[in-house]
Amino acid sequence: MKLFRMKQIRHADWWLIVGVVLMAAFGLVMVYDSSVAIALRDFSNQYYFVREQAKWLAIGGMACFIFSVVDYHVWQKLALPLLLVTIGLLLIVFVPGVGIHALGARRWINMGFFVLQPAELAKLVLVMYLSAWFSQPEKKRFGAFLLLVSVVAGLVLVEPDLGTSVIILGIALALYFFSGAPAYQFLLLFPVTLVMLVSLAVASPYRFRRLTTFLNPDIDPQGASYQIRQILIGLGSGGLFGVGLGRSRQKYEYLPEANTDSIFAIIGEEIGFVGALVVIVMFLFIVWRGFRIAKLAPDVFGRMLALGISSWIAIQSGINLSSAVALIPFTGVPLPLISYGGSSLIILLSALGILLNISRQRQRV
Repeated sequence: MKLFRMKQIRHADWWLIVGVVLMAAFGLVMVYDSSVAIALRDFSNQYYFVREQAKWLAIGGMACFIFSVVDYHVWQKLALPLLLVTIGLLLIVFVPGVGIHALGARRWINMGFFVLQPAELAKLVLVMYLSAWFSQPEKKRFGAFLLLVSVVAGLVLVEPDLGTSVIILGIALALYFFSGAPAYQFLLLFPVTLVMLVSLAVASPYRFRRLTTFLNPDIDPQGASYQIRQILIGLGSGGLFGVGLGRSRQKYEYLPEANTDSIFAIIGEEIGFVGALVVIVMFLFIVWRGFRIAKLAPDVFGRMLALGISSWIAIQSGINLSSAVALIPFTGVPLPLISYGGSSLIILLSALGILLNISRQRQRV
């Protein structure tokens, strides 16, 4: 098997490339725009966050290119070792002196030159492993599937990071569904999953406050509901066409996490409903190209891999956007390709590189 198939470059999905480049470039603009105030406050340099994001975007772009020319079948063989390494990294975050404790959570590992968030890596590795596993016919794997997902999502949950664990669970269920699993198992899984998520929310005082403020945003306007109220104020202030790029008021420390989890509120405020709708359409376009690549994949593993990556983007962007407009309780997950963050951006661009490699080997139609 050849690792590099440069001759297939003419078959790359250029529509997907254009969509990803446009979204990543727009994300860079919005990271700078939304972070000016906090960059000056914390680092006395208004360009701090955009400079870091540009560095990660360059690394992610190189990773995307490398993954796009490496034959995706390599990941079928490496799926199990990568899964074991990832589970090990998810455990290491709890080791004092290695794992970083910040904002009440242990989600990061100090690699010296880079801070890694293993939960982000877990999304990609789980897609690889489940795609390799589900590409082979097998009966009675429901129990083993539940055990695996419980271990990975559970380790992320206790960091704690409920939002990312929900994304991991959603990706796993989507791939299990695409593998042709019996319908009765999903009829069992969905109510069990819903009860579990509600139980987790009720069991944690912090999450319970988030749930109650979702049901009644007027409760505790200066506390638990403050962030979602500020998000809605920002979106409402934008109107149809926005207040103008760079003219957000909410970014001046009214809105927490303006350059990460809440960045869509700044987008809606500055470029309005029309601009926000364009962003949503671009996400739908990228997901559609991903599903199209899956449809034309030359084998089952390629199809499952493309479906998993596309579902990941759809689920994560859907959760971020839905929580931003108060359709679901607010969960702190980044908006793909746009929010500030190194691990998220680099790993997602690596996944998109794999998607491009699958597109290069697609069936001719």
